[in-house]
Amino acid sequence: MSTVVKFAALIIKKDIKLIEGVQRRATKLVHGLENLTYNDRLEELGLTRLDKRRLRSDLIETFKIINGNYDIYTDIFLELDEGGRRDHSLKKLFKKKM
Repeated sequence: MSTVVKFAALIIKKDIKLIEGVQRRATKLVHGLENLTYNDRLEELGLTRLDKRRLRSDLIETFKIINGNYDIYTDIFLELDEGGRRDHSLKKLFKKKM
């Protein structure tokens, strides 16, 4: 199973590099931005890097799962720490150990 996960991660990394390359080339086509660095071109266009967008969407989906926006059992893969907290009621979220 772990070999499959590692293989899938390699495929995803490969796809991300491919898509990021397309985005790099596309931002160079914008008139007046050809000589800027990739990060400067993204900033000028109001875009973010793909890895940052993916992280943001993962965080949003995790928030939705925790708050019950989806009809799934969160206890299958997430575990909330129910330990005592003194000054606040925040709970820590842990990835369930398999």
